Amino acid sequence: MSTGKPHTPYAQREQGYREKALKIYPWVCGRCAREFSGKRLSELTVHHKDHNHDNNPEDGSNWELLCLYCHDNEHARYTDNQYQAEARPGSDLGPKETFKAFANLAELLKNKPD
Repeated sequence: MSTGKPHTPYAQREQGYREKALKIYPWVCGRCAREFSGKRLSELTVHHKDHNHDNNPEDGSNWELLCLYCHDNEHARYTDNQYQAEARPGSDLGPKETFKAFANLAELLKNKPD
């Protein structure tokens, strides 16, 4: 399947928008507010808000800087949400209970022999 765009290796593409994002935004995680600098700056990642790595507007409106932990958490929540939104097999069959143990209890007690 061709998108009509020339294929750019992920590492090269990521480096381009990462440099731009680091120039635009303060070096702070957008979730936990930890600050990063020096060697630890590598722990700050660029997260695509719409989860589309090809959507890289020049103004950075689809990016946010997240630390490694918050970035992993965001993707885990996104993945979990996708699975929860899908229909489960048999979910359209209605309630599973077919036997009501106490349905006739009042009638049984009324007709109880002394």
